[in-house]
Amino acid sequence: MYKICRAEKLAENIYMMDVEAPRVAKHCEPGQFIIVKLDEESERVPLTICDYDREKGTVTIVFQPIGASTTKYTHLKEGDAFQDFVGPLGQPSELIHEDPETLKNKKILFVAGGVGTAPVYPQVKWLHEHGVQADAIVGAKTKDLVILEKEMEAVCNLYVTTDDGSYKRKGMVTEVIKDLVVNQGKKYDLVVAIGPMIMMKFVCLLTKELGLHTIVSMNPIMVDGTGMCGACRVTVGDQVKFACVDGPEFDGHLINFDEAMKRQQLYKTAEGRALLKEKEGETHHGGCGQCGGDK
Repeated sequence: MYKICRAEKLAENIYMMDVEAPRVAKHCEPGQFIIVKLDEESERVPLTICDYDREKGTVTIVFQPIGASTTKYTHLKEGDAFQDFVGPLGQPSELIHEDPETLKNKKILFVAGGVGTAPVYPQVKWLHEHGVQADAIVGAKTKDLVILEKEMEAVCNLYVTTDDGSYKRKGMVTEVIKDLVVNQGKKYDLVVAIGPMIMMKFVCLLTKELGLHTIVSMNPIMVDGTGMCGACRVTVGDQVKFACVDGPEFDGHLINFDEAMKRQQLYKTAEGRALLKEKEGETHHGGCGQCGGDK
């Protein structure tokens, strides 16, 4: 069992937990994720790693209740436990493989939308610990949905924007990117965008126009987390990839976002899964156990 040593509500419908998982904490890196399972009857849920403490042996997760299992998580408190807490899974951020001295000469902009701030935080924190100061934009619908603001301010140059203008700037994250690059003349070697699919799509459309290399995280489409179910199948350039095993990070300018978002919606229904099985033929994984593709 994996004990919860802290549980709190960050914002409306957004929750944070610190979980005792020494082996995961020892090996995880920014960009990776874990799979949690509350009990024998619960489903397996992939969640990105927001932070970790190797000395304490804890891993921090942030989530929004969507289905039955994550809704149960909202009632958990300190002292409760998960039956399974598996990880780290997925590929770490490509940044941790670069020489820190080389990174110090690069200008990096992170763009986080909503709960996407959670997986952005460990990356900017890692850079800060290695002497690299990045810029970051955090966008939310309203002031009450801005999360981890103080934590982000401590490790990067932070720009906050809200759709309704209730806090700091007013407007979408793309408007802030335009302001920084076009109006203020900032130059970036890399943009890392993590958040809702539609947000990442429009960030990539803009950064392609501006000539900015962009990495996105496809964690929003993950279901099984092991590459078995095929839900996170995504076309990257002319190749088929699976976000949970090949990613979750990919070159954003090569992602077919429209296909990925359509597939994400189809996968939610039995009819949609059957259609995907027929359309994808032998390349369909079917490991979800619901569409018959694994027979």
